[in-house]
Amino acid sequence: MAGALRWGILGTGTIAAKFAKELLASKTGHLAAIGSRSAESAQRFGRDFLPETPINRHSTYDALLADPNVDVVYISTPHPFHAKWCIRAAMAGKHIVCEKPLALNYADAMTVVEAARANRVFLMEAFMYRCHPVVERLIQLLREGVIHDVRMIHANFGFQCAVNYEHRLLNNALGGGGILDVGCYPVSLARLIAGVAAGKDFLDPVHVAAAGFVGEKSRVDELASVILAFPNHIMANISTGLQCTLNNDIHIYGTGGSIYIPWLWIPQPQGNKIFIRRHGKPQEEITVDASAGVYTLEADVAATAIEKQHLEPAWPAMGWADTLENMKTLDRWRRLVGVTYDDEKPENRLTPPHGGALTVHEPASMEYGRVPGVDKPVSRLIFGVDKISIHDFPMAQAMLDDYFQRGGNTFDTAHIYSLGVCEKALGRWVANRGIREQTVIIGKGAHTPDCNPAALTRQLMESLDRLKTNYLDIYMLHRDDPAVPVDEFVDVLNEHKRAGRIRAFGASNWSMPRIEAFNSSARSRGLTGFCAISNNFSLARMIRPPWPGCVSSSDIEWRDFLMSNEIILMPWSSQARGFFTDRAAPEKTADADLVRCWYSPDNFRRRDKACELARKLGVTPIIIALAYVLSQPFATFPMIGPATIAETRESCNALKIKLTADQLHGLNLER
Repeated sequence: MAGALRWGILGTGTIAAKFAKELLASKTGHLAAIGSRSAESAQRFGRDFLPETPINRHSTYDALLADPNVDVVYISTPHPFHAKWCIRAAMAGKHIVCEKPLALNYADAMTVVEAARANRVFLMEAFMYRCHPVVERLIQLLREGVIHDVRMIHANFGFQCAVNYEHRLLNNALGGGGILDVGCYPVSLARLIAGVAAGKDFLDPVHVAAAGFVGEKSRVDELASVILAFPNHIMANISTGLQCTLNNDIHIYGTGGSIYIPWLWIPQPQGNKIFIRRHGKPQEEITVDASAGVYTLEADVAATAIEKQHLEPAWPAMGWADTLENMKTLDRWRRLVGVTYDDEKPENRLTPPHGGALTVHEPASMEYGRVPGVDKPVSRLIFGVDKISIHDFPMAQAMLDDYFQRGGNTFDTAHIYSLGVCEKALGRWVANRGIREQTVIIGKGAHTPDCNPAALTRQLMESLDRLKTNYLDIYMLHRDDPAVPVDEFVDVLNEHKRAGRIRAFGASNWSMPRIEAFNSSARSRGLTGFCAISNNFSLARMIRPPWPGCVSSSDIEWRDFLMSNEIILMPWSSQARGFFTDRAAPEKTADADLVRCWYSPDNFRRRDKACELARKLGVTPIIIALAYVLSQPFATFPMIGPATIAETRESCNALKIKLTADQLHGLNLER
């Protein structure tokens, strides 16, 4: 495919010019187009080094992405715009090489990776040094154990930039600061080295400690240091900055010596040095040459993967998991230093990262059902928001946007969750997107010890305020107090329904006799009863409740009750809190709550059955566990609590699995 790959460059800054110059030497592709924000800058770009090169010069980025003569785009805008243009490029069917960092934060990077996956396009974060043979030589030396066991890494990357608060480097609105601009290099390398020492592609730190100086005018990190502690007892000490020129080198210390590399971040075509100092031996010097400039090598690595129809580059270039975990570490460092970007604040996140309207992808992967009293379809998978927070709104936005785009419209929250930060995040997201009438919000209140009608009313009003809405579609009593007569709960819930504050209601963690008593009382007085209950229900039986007052409805008596009463079940912990993942095994006891609540011989037998069926159907056991709940002969709307977009995607796969009655009985161990 010599010269066949047609490149478009999105952005006309300094890095774009460097990439364009070195692309001239590539044998796998050539520059076909440039996209800028104005016709003038597009025409001006490359006049000194592309005078005879016929390329399309577009005055908008969208025009570049619409160019049929472009196969792959190199995105070199300032950091806050990476996610937008990566996602739009993926939607346009263009392969992507994006300057580091891939996005402002881990959450936005997740949305970029998911867009590439969904649109089946190649994506690589442009850490160009990872494409140079000097890195391969370093990996070889570490694998050979030339310094024995690695123990300490010292690395830094910093420089003195001009004090200009309009320039992106010292501008919060443009994602400035040393951590994202150059600190990301030594972090990515330290994770690589720790991984190689552990026999893996990369390893992530288990502890992060950091300090830094945040400029009063810039509001970004101008100087910062971080200590990373890895699970294999390797430590890394990293410094970065924009107001101090550092050595920009790397030292790797082992039990048998050290490796010193004076300049790795922008390796040269010729003469790259690696120095090995072993105890009691003279210093060794290794010279590593390359066949071309580092940006040429980067373009060729991308071209090779694209030719093979791979969506990720070959290691040691940055693959998707490596990129995401690197972003997660950078987030932790930046959080400890105290830098939040304006673009990350809830009031500024009015649209999804791609900048367009939030819409459901077609075809949607969701199924829907009806709940009495609710005038909207209710998605079969309900998103539990207990893991989201107003204090990490980019993550909340990424998770909620993704679920909605998959067709999910129903959200479960509670007054007690994280002192209201979950409800505030959900309310802000719904308001920012303007989709209140397209969503079904389930709220819960009256949790122990405040389980009484007066507390219910107070908590309901507080939840409505946090959620920025004047009604909830479904309201659940979060716990029960048998000392309170059911008539009192019937009266207060019907009062709020008549006032329009709730459309329907139910109960979470109520016993069978109390549910029957509630509905009997309501019927006898011509009032509304429970439309649904939200007790635990899962393939694994709950051995002990994770929290006081929890009720499980998984046994055969409860299943018969749900069948005969035609009451809707909205179960929590529908996947047994990870029991059907590789986190659980008889010998794995690190998670005390998992062991306490779910470990039993019968549950491990059910897990074995789920694993066996999963192998036959070509899915994971956790999908079988969720499909079990969805396939019951009574109405179920299981709640899921994904922590990543990948977990949401996998949960939606359970909707495709329809288990037969024989399969359900087999999983239940009832044959």
